[in-house]
Amino acid sequence: MLWRSVVGKLWFTILLLVSFVLAFLTILLTGYFETYYEKEVERRITENAERVVKMVHEDISEDLLHKFATSLMTSQARMTIVKEDGSVWRSDSHSFVSELSLEEIKENDELAKAFTERTKVITLLESSSESDQFASQHQVVIAMPISISGMDTVIIQHSLQEVENTSNHMIKFIFLSAGFAIILTTIFSFFLSTRITEPLRKMKEVAAEVATGKYDAKIPIVSKDEIGDLARAFNQMGRKLQFNINALKQQKAQLSSILSSMADGVITLSQKGEILLTNPPAQQFMQTWFLERGMQQLNNRNLPDELVQLFHNVVETESEQVIEVDMTKGNWVIIMTPLYNQTKVRGAVAVLRDMTEERRLDKMRTDFIANVSHELRTPMVMLQGYSEAILDGIASTEEEQHELVQIIYEESLRLGRLVNELLDLARMESGRVQLNMEEMNIQAFVEKITRKFQGIAKDKNIHLEATFMNDVTTHVFDGDRVEQVLTNLIDNAIRHTPDEGSVTLFVEEKQEGIQFQVTDTGSGIPEEDLSYVFERFYKADKARTRGRAGTGLGLAIAKNIVDAHAGKISVTSVYGEGTTFTVFLPNKEIG
Repeated sequence: MLWRSVVGKLWFTILLLVSFVLAFLTILLTGYFETYYEKEVERRITENAERVVKMVHEDISEDLLHKFATSLMTSQARMTIVKEDGSVWRSDSHSFVSELSLEEIKENDELAKAFTERTKVITLLESSSESDQFASQHQVVIAMPISISGMDTVIIQHSLQEVENTSNHMIKFIFLSAGFAIILTTIFSFFLSTRITEPLRKMKEVAAEVATGKYDAKIPIVSKDEIGDLARAFNQMGRKLQFNINALKQQKAQLSSILSSMADGVITLSQKGEILLTNPPAQQFMQTWFLERGMQQLNNRNLPDELVQLFHNVVETESEQVIEVDMTKGNWVIIMTPLYNQTKVRGAVAVLRDMTEERRLDKMRTDFIANVSHELRTPMVMLQGYSEAILDGIASTEEEQHELVQIIYEESLRLGRLVNELLDLARMESGRVQLNMEEMNIQAFVEKITRKFQGIAKDKNIHLEATFMNDVTTHVFDGDRVEQVLTNLIDNAIRHTPDEGSVTLFVEEKQEGIQFQVTDTGSGIPEEDLSYVFERFYKADKARTRGRAGTGLGLAIAKNIVDAHAGKISVTSVYGEGTTFTVFLPNKEIG
């Protein structure tokens, strides 16, 4: 709206100022002019009255007096002489319609003083006579006694109509000037709108654009005055704001990248314990926590109970607190530290570290020591026991001694095999194993492996065969190491397959490489044990019975060999029905 704009306010202010000045000037000039004219009329008619009195005192004839009075009077004035006998005489002006009677004079309190007190009286008179045009006008009247003793009095009336007409013309002129001033003011106001308000309006539009994020918007600089300086400062502010916003965005993106790439979870909490910021690991932790407890996280704002209690402890003690949360799918260590402002704690930051792998490695280390101790202790105890039996002469016959020596020999072989496998596994996990890559004839390679186990399979009445799914010629890999892998898989399959069962080695050439599958109809592996079969010292025989039971290192060694070839090894099994191990080796070239 116009009244709410700068132009409207400026226009209205100037109009109000001009109107006030003109009104004050009108009142002042009108009052001053009327007062001055009345004083001048009073002076002039007083002088005329005094001349008439002087002429009467000099006994001038009435004709001469009449002529003199007529020459002095105008259309705006007339003179009346009231004699002592009550007769009234007036000037012979054509403007005089009726004469002022003695009764009318005496009715006026001011004029009556001239007759009673015999003093000069000057007064303003507004007659109510409608028949006399002159008497109905605003006029100045002077009554002056001609003599002290007699009642002769001269009365001169002078109309102020000329003053009123002049005042009316002056007022009209002032109103005309006021109208002209209003027009000039309007033109001047709208001229200012192009010089002042138009740049301000442009600034408003650009400020609205800046508020929406368009920090590169600029105001055109059209003048070198204060408005131009303001536009220049606004543009400079926009550039600095753009620079600061870009810097903040870069810092935010950098911080977001750092938080997103962190392996540890980070949660920032407000003073009330509300979540302000999280990264993906922290979100994963909270989702897992609520999922395991059958709860639903509301708007990603509610914390697990452990973190709520930890936050209260941090706020109360104003110190760092550490707890460990155990879940089915992992172990987490949570370190929460208070955040301070100038006076008090304003929140906290929690770092969530996934300790699942560390705990698993600790367990594996402990299990490894226990398993190695157990595996080494068993043959060593047997070696020691049977050696003592020979030394003590318990075996008296040659056959008994031969049997004990045979057991000692077998246990020493088992002990040596265990030590060699541990050394191989250690070298593989440390990356010190060098592969001898060569081009192998797959047909001959597979026949060599299956021929090695035909005797054992025949003894257990197990059907062992190799099946080629498509035409396979050659492939590049370390023949000895891959033979070790397939030997271990076929040996495990035969040991866990009952009589009348079958073990099949499937060979298939794929576009990306070659795939071996060892499938048996044995006892299978329980589903809960499938994720552990490639760990060291895993055994399906939980009781660790002797006989042909292995050391539990074969599959771990096989996985390391396949990984060294950049391949993949996996297992599928149905407990009580059979197991399938799949080995995939990608295509390689001899370097």
